[in-house]
Amino acid sequence: QELESLADELREEIVYTVSKTGGHLSSSLGVAELTVALHHVFNTPEDKIIWDVGHQTYPHKILTGRRSRMPSIRQTFGLAGFPKRDESDHDAFGVGHSSTSISAGLGMAVGRDLLGKDNHVISVIGDGAMTAGQAYEAMNNAGYLDSNLIIILNDNKQGPAPPVGALSKALTRLHSSRKLRMLRESAKITKQIAGPKTYGLAAKVDSYVRGMTGGPGASLFEELGLYYIGPVDGHDVADLVLLLKKIKSMPAPGPVLIHLITEKGKGYAPAESAADKMHGVVKFDTISGKQIKTKTPTKSYTQYFAESLIAEAENDDKIVAIHAAMGGGTGLNLFQKQFPERCFDVGIAEQHAVTFAAGLATEGLKPFCTIYSSFLQRGYDQVVHDVDLQKLPVRFAMDRAGLVGADGPTHCGAFDTTFMACLPNMVVMAPSDETELMNMVATAAAIDDRPSCFRYPRGNGIGTVLPPNNKGTPLEVNQVGKGRILREGSRVAILGYGTIVQNCIEAADKLQALGFQPTVADARFCKPLDGELIRRLAQEHEVLITVEEGSIGGFSSHVSHYLGLNGLPLQWRPMMLPDRYIDHGSQKDQIEAAGLSSKHIAATVLSLIGHKESLHLMDL
Repeated sequence: QELESLADELREEIVYTVSKTGGHLSSSLGVAELTVALHHVFNTPEDKIIWDVGHQTYPHKILTGRRSRMPSIRQTFGLAGFPKRDESDHDAFGVGHSSTSISAGLGMAVGRDLLGKDNHVISVIGDGAMTAGQAYEAMNNAGYLDSNLIIILNDNKQGPAPPVGALSKALTRLHSSRKLRMLRESAKITKQIAGPKTYGLAAKVDSYVRGMTGGPGASLFEELGLYYIGPVDGHDVADLVLLLKKIKSMPAPGPVLIHLITEKGKGYAPAESAADKMHGVVKFDTISGKQIKTKTPTKSYTQYFAESLIAEAENDDKIVAIHAAMGGGTGLNLFQKQFPERCFDVGIAEQHAVTFAAGLATEGLKPFCTIYSSFLQRGYDQVVHDVDLQKLPVRFAMDRAGLVGADGPTHCGAFDTTFMACLPNMVVMAPSDETELMNMVATAAAIDDRPSCFRYPRGNGIGTVLPPNNKGTPLEVNQVGKGRILREGSRVAILGYGTIVQNCIEAADKLQALGFQPTVADARFCKPLDGELIRRLAQEHEVLITVEEGSIGGFSSHVSHYLGLNGLPLQWRPMMLPDRYIDHGSQKDQIEAAGLSSKHIAATVLSLIGHKESLHLMDL
């Protein structure tokens, strides 16, 4: 009874906290009982709990000494929204992307065995994360290595809870199947020692035992070498405690998978009834669940992209769109409504998404593979081997490029320019505003002889005049790789890449108030690089500053390479994200921490032209 009350208290605390801060709500509500049971039975940090993705860990944070800091979650200098090793010893593994928990847990379990320790390792993975191949690679390896590892599948699909007797049957099977499990282990050992001659017999014994011990849904997991238990009601804390204690007491169970049925948003009526279960929310009213959304004069870059792609698709039936379980996040849910047969949700499977898009391209279709910048990292080999090497015209729309705010470094799109612009055949673009984004969507649709990509940030547009019907104007073939000068000036040229161009313009305004008139240019392309523009800026100015919201090795590196190869001597200063990960917080705070605000750009100009006495005017 006390544990049930604790789970209810956790839900109340989470609803209250997230209503004030925003964040991930329903995933945490769905695992309240599981979290209580895990921390009741196991002893962290000695025992290791790895939470897949990590957005369901608010109850875990509260129970591990961070309750007083919960109002700071996802805020600048506050708690992270995901597990973070340097935040707490109870966070065994840092996460943010999906499907890593079983691999990490298996590594910890094998490491434990090699070091002669006896602690427990538990990987908690949601059903969404089970659509990624890494989870199955890890389970396959776990079945082979046979280290003691508990995998909890948190299945929060819609549907009734399992029958009341499900847990008792599972426990009975655990107890009665001990000899059968020993028989199966003997089959494994015989197979390893005696070699191929015994494979047939061992396989028959193994198959027989699986049939005797497996429950509904067990077949796949048992084939991978895991002992399957379930389905079990994930909201019955007493049964969960009993089950976990039973497994904990076993001397050598090997890898065990417990299949829990839970309800996302459990215990909070507005979340239970919402179509998206209130997965990720802004501040909201706790009584009604109504989110308090700030009205803005402009839409998000994500929506501008989606509307532009729809406009292109209305005139070109070869355009198709792919996303990896992120229809809402990428805006492709809007595309899906209009073109349901031309939009593909491949699940959390970025590797497959990229090669699937490559296959579509071979048939003459025009795929737009729309993936968050940080998630595209998961499919990079496919970008290189399956797309760029074959020069297939796949278009990569890289959302959430640059600093992303509250989601922090796990979701920061810092590296896409660096890893895409090094590829020989890739066209690499970045718009400075929403109109330019629409033009780049149109340009990508028109490029049909090689792959292309464009990056755009989290956040809203700046209020530019949009093209009629949201249909951008594609650049002519001879204009691909061409930037533009926005303001003519003297002495100093500021060359921006992407939406950071707006900070460059603001910096120029600050400098103009002090009597300086820098040139401001929008690069537009990192590859092909506009050498003609760079040569002109270098020859007509004393100082060139390049500015980008990306990592070392990106746009500025390509400019440096060009300057060096062409013998263009001038004072050059690159400004990019620092060579470190920037913690979560508001995007404004992150830009300040990165030294990329308009004040920082203006101060850099003043320093380079010998006017350090004016630096105090930048209020840094």
